[in-house]
Amino acid sequence: MQKSTIIFDMDGTLLDLAYDDFIWNELLPQRHASHHNCSLEHSQAELASFYQCYNHTLNWYSSHFWSNKVGIDVLAMQIEFQHKVAKRAGCIELLEFLKSEGYPCWLATNADCKGLEFKLKAMQMSHYFDVIVSSESIGYEKERIEFWQHLQKLHPFSVKNCYFIDDTEKVLDSAKNFGIENLITIAQPSSGKAPRSDARYPMLVQLTDLITTLQQVEEHQIYA
Repeated sequence: MQKSTIIFDMDGTLLDLAYDDFIWNELLPQRHASHHNCSLEHSQAELASFYQCYNHTLNWYSSHFWSNKVGIDVLAMQIEFQHKVAKRAGCIELLEFLKSEGYPCWLATNADCKGLEFKLKAMQMSHYFDVIVSSESIGYEKERIEFWQHLQKLHPFSVKNCYFIDDTEKVLDSAKNFGIENLITIAQPSSGKAPRSDARYPMLVQLTDLITTLQQVEEHQIYA
């Protein structure tokens, strides 16, 4: 029986989104205000306008783009606070299970290549994945079906025999349009925010809940 390919998002799925919330919603407004000698309120409003313009585009995930846009080395700022990067509860337990059971395990993230590199190094997670892909290297964000088309060409996989787990419904919608059938979201992407009470996709309350799901599917296949 061929094991399903398990494709994970990174931020908000395997890693706690609280780090990114801190970087973009707290630290950058402070640094931006100081750099441009303006009030924090003005900085927050200006950045919020920028965020709205570029959300869900490839530029949104690019440290290089934001460094040029706001005049601050955004990548250096992220690395300065890399001690705040944290795995979500159950992350390593789940990855260890998948590795021990022979599941092909992939990481498909919108994080740019440099951001992906420092986070994987900080978390020492690279060895769990058979394929690691940044949307920057693909040339399209995961919100666009072209991302999945290019990923399929680079690393062929069965859309019927894989699971994709992501905390962003717009990304899951794109994967659905591409044809991936088993789509799962995250109930609490950030430890700093309350869990979501509803979603259009099945939710993992704990990452390790996926273990139960996979075991039940295997049992069904054995006895079907």
